[in-house]
Amino acid sequence: MRNDLVKYLHRGWVCELIYLSKAGEISKRKVKLLGVEADIFYAYCFKQKAKRTFRIDHLLALSPLLQQERGAV
Repeated sequence: MRNDLVKYLHRGWVCELIYLSKAGEISKRKVKLLGVEADIFYAYCFKQKAKRTFRIDHLLALSPLLQQERGAV
């Protein structure tokens, strides 16, 4: 999953992810990746309208958005 994060970050793609929070809640988000470190990544979350920090081991799914989907963000 980390390799995909780095690849999408370098390509500047907006992505959709499914994430498991600390509280055990699953959420679906559209994000713009900002940085990737050893076990965390930074992204602008369009749902929260803020920069957020995510744990890579809590990432359940990740996919880049198609061009027409990006426009809807």
